[in-house]
Amino acid sequence: MTPNRHGTAVVEFPSELEIRVTREFAAPIQLVFDVFTKVEHVRKTFAPFGEEVTVCDIDLRVGGDYRYVMVTDDGIECAFRGTYLELEPPTRSVQTWLFEGWPEAHAVETMELREADGVTTLTWTLAFSDRAGRDHMTRFDGIEANFDNVEDYLRSLLAA
Repeated sequence: MTPNRHGTAVVEFPSELEIRVTREFAAPIQLVFDVFTKVEHVRKTFAPFGEEVTVCDIDLRVGGDYRYVMVTDDGIECAFRGTYLELEPPTRSVQTWLFEGWPEAHAVETMELREADGVTTLTWTLAFSDRAGRDHMTRFDGIEANFDNVEDYLRSLLAA
């Protein structure tokens, strides 16, 4: 039985423009990369609190775009989009990041993965273009809940 790592994400602020979250998953690196980058997996894990994912488009190539839309129980639409800048499967992806509710809060999102002894460590970083954009990010419970969803989903895949 793999350990439950819910709530174990470590949130750090390496600079006034950056947020870094580190989290471990008891799964092989390729599977973790796939769960974060393939439509059939992202659709099932992206919405942190059980919202309905209505759009999940991923063109996983340098220059390709992604867009995710989820709708809350009270009907609020939350959309995220960006363009892939770098891809090094299964260890790294870099893409632009924009929450459409904060159109002035542009960032670059980096996902780095490394595996040791069957555990994959994710380091996820958002680097905002300015302090005003960074200041929008005042809560991190959605990020942590998303990572908990990923953990639960990985467990289900590994158990199958």
